[in-house]
Amino acid sequence: MFVRDHDDERQVGEYPDATPDEAIGYYERKYADLASQVGLLEQRARRGAPPADVARAVRRLAEALETPSAVGDLQALRNRVAALTGTVEDLTAQKSEEHKAEVERARADRVAIVEEVEALAGRDPATVQWKATSQAIDALFNRWQEAQKTGARLPKGEANDLWKRFRDARSSIDTQRRAYFSELDASQGSAREQKERIVAKAEALAGSTDAIGTYRSLLDEWKLAGRAGKRVDDALWARFRAAGDAVYSAKAQVQAEQDVELGGNLEAKLALLTEAEPLLTATDAPSARTRLTSIQRRWDAAGKVPRDQIRHVEDRLRAVEQHVASLEQDHWRRTNPETRARSDGLSSQLTAAIAKLETELENARAAGDARRITDAQDALNARRTWLDALR
Repeated sequence: MFVRDHDDERQVGEYPDATPDEAIGYYERKYADLASQVGLLEQRARRGAPPADVARAVRRLAEALETPSAVGDLQALRNRVAALTGTVEDLTAQKSEEHKAEVERARADRVAIVEEVEALAGRDPATVQWKATSQAIDALFNRWQEAQKTGARLPKGEANDLWKRFRDARSSIDTQRRAYFSELDASQGSAREQKERIVAKAEALAGSTDAIGTYRSLLDEWKLAGRAGKRVDDALWARFRAAGDAVYSAKAQVQAEQDVELGGNLEAKLALLTEAEPLLTATDAPSARTRLTSIQRRWDAAGKVPRDQIRHVEDRLRAVEQHVASLEQDHWRRTNPETRARSDGLSSQLTAAIAKLETELENARAAGDARRITDAQDALNARRTWLDALR
């Protein structure tokens, strides 16, 4: 069997004991197999197969097409394979750009992770919520590992520098956390001792009926003692509050007993208020003062009343006292010799002015002068009003 290849004929093989059609069909199938391989490679190249894989396939097919044992348009297959060389170069350039972009994305991702962990390391330890910070550090470390697994490889030196920054920031945070909790343990231990002493003092007040002031002082000390940890604080506070409840309960019991004893005093003072409150409508200052003085003496002699009634009865008596004081002040203004002297002098002046105005009014009426009548009448009315007020 021969094939025309370029300008020559080349023997490609023998096919004994067969007809010419069977022989040529066999070698045409050999050609079809090569053509299928070329077509498949062209599809892979179009679909973006790795350039290195395509290049190896091109070299393999080029070698296979040099002197193949096949019958067909061999040069056409060689030309198609040669054309793929340019495609490989294009793919290589494209993959190179894509690789650069992937490297840039990987670099940006890791730089972002490093900057986040460095920002956490740069915060004031006193303001850090350590539980949330620990969770954030773990999440950033997981992101770093995921970036290494799925992201593009960075240059070794750059990758090492970024990892060193991440590691140093995380170590700094660990150091800050240990120092914070060490200081916190010391502070909480001191607060616990101080609060235990406060609770012991509060519990020692049990049964006392006049220890409320002392308990309140202990409460002020408690507020200044600092925190001893939630569970310790809650337990000590429960004991402290129970001690306070006992103190207030004892005081309340004593007060209730006293209120029962003072109930008679309250009835006496309510009776005195019934006697005193009519003075709110009194107008005679000396008489009102005499009656009020008598009531005040009996009021003082009646003694204390229950605490919840003190303000009520005192306010009612104070209203009577203020009214009587107001009456006395008005009485003094009216009876003060100096005031009376000034009042008498002004009264004489007003009386003389009124007499004069009355004469002027009569003359105006006789003359029929309407304007003079109006002016004289207005002036006369004003003086009479002043005189009434003065009197």
